[in-house]
Parts: sequence; structure tokens; C-alpha cells
Amino acid sequence: MPSKLSTRGGRRLLSQQLPRAVLFLLSLLVATHRGATVSAEIAHTATVKTTSGGTTTTATPVKQATPKKKARGVLQLDSRTFDSSLRDGKVWLVEFYAPWCGHCTRFASTYELVAQSLHAKQTDNPEISRKVNVAKVDGAAERGLSSRFGVQGYPTFFLVDGWTVREFEGNRSQEGLIKFALTDYEETEPVPFLFGPFGPMGQTRSFLMRSGTWAVGLYEALTKERGYRPLIAMAILTVGGLTAGLVSIVIVGILCLPKAKQD
Repeated sequence: MPSKLSTRGGRRLLSQQLPRAVLFLLSLLVATHRGATVSAEIAHTATVKTTSGGTTTTATPVKQATPKKKARGVLQLDSRTFDSSLRDGKVWLVEFYAPWCGHCTRFASTYELVAQSLHAKQTDNPEISRKVNVAKVDGAAERGLSSRFGVQGYPTFFLVDGWTVREFEGNRSQEGLIKFALTDYEETEPVPFLFGPFGPMGQTRSFLMRSGTWAVGLYEALTKERGYRPLIAMAILTVGGLTAGLVSIVIVGILCLPKAKQD
């Protein structure tokens, strides 16, 4: 058995060595931290100059390349978003297409390049004051908008600048559309406002087309879903149309009544 003297000596030795061990661990942690800091500084060192007296290191942070913004593509518009989008004060290049149109399908990738090129030109050169957005409308689904613009075939391109509308009649290519949107549009006569999409004739065409589409949908709902006979469904539509027309005439007449002058 170990003697009491040896046990006391071991405890005294342990009490003397323990602080040294703790200090050693702390110094090791500090050295590791300093080494990591030095490594980070070396990693950011851009230039090293060597002189006769030794080596002089100049630490400069490495500049990270700023990622470029992705060029905006073609925006999809419909009857709900068309007017609100075109009120942003910018110029809009709008394509009317149809999913079943082979020319539209083949030109879709080129039209995307048109949108990306215009967006890149405007982003890289802030001095360009003419900002052009590129959009497309499914004319087969949005018949009201197609009638409003007087679309007679697909694809058809319009340049909309406020209430000024010009139809593209040049060669259908990426370069041709970009030039038309930025410079060559001045050579094209705008659509007369009276017959344009924002004039009374265009709004009337759009209203009639929307009304006709709504009437056809209601007729199909009455005959297929409700089970009414075609004659009864037509009679319901006729009575409803006459009632709506009479109510509209009465409202317009009331609004247009002359007011008595006040002395």
C-alpha cells in the first residue's frame, strides 16, 4: 500500500501541475485563433512587394464580382392586368398570339430574346430614357382585347405609348422589333384614336365581344348544366338582354336630364 507521504506528495504535485495545464490549453486556444485570423488576412492579400530589406506584404480585401441581374423576359398579360400594367408610364411592345398558331410557336424563343435584349440595353445604359417593356396576350383566349385592338391575324405586334398605338408591319425578326421599339417607330403612323383600342370604337368592340362571350357561356350553362331546352335558354337570354338595355337607357336618361339654373 502507498504510504501517506507518497499520497500527499502526489496531491501536491497535481496541485502544482494543474494550473500549468490550464494555462497551456488557454495559450493553445489563443494561438489557434490568431492563426485563423492570419490565414484570413493572407487569403485577402492581393499584392506582395519584395524589397532588399525583406518582404513587405500589403493586405487588401479581394473584391467580389457583383452578380448581374437576370434580364427580364416576356410578361403575360390578360384582360384583368392589361390596363393596370400599361398605366406605369413606360412603352409596351405587345404581341397578340394564339397557341395553335405555328408562326407564333416558332417565333416564341426569338421574342424572348427581344425582351431580354431590350431589358439589358436599358439596364446597362441608364442614359436611355425610353423604357420598353415586352408583353404578350393570348388573343384566342382574350377575345375582348383582340377585338379592341382590331387583331385580324397572329402574331400581331403593337407598340403602346400612353394612348398612342402603332402596329408593327416590318420584317418579323429580333433586330426589326428592337429597332421598331427604340427608333423606327417614328416612321410608322399611329392608329387614329377614334378607332384605336383606347378610343370609343375600340372600347365598343371590346364591350360587344365580352358581352357576346358572356352570352354564349350563359347559354351553354343553361342548356348543359341546368338542362333547359335551347328555345327556353334563348328566351331567357333575350328577356335578360332587353331588361338590361332598358335599365341602361333609363339610367343614362336620368344622368343626362337638364338641371334647372339657380339664380
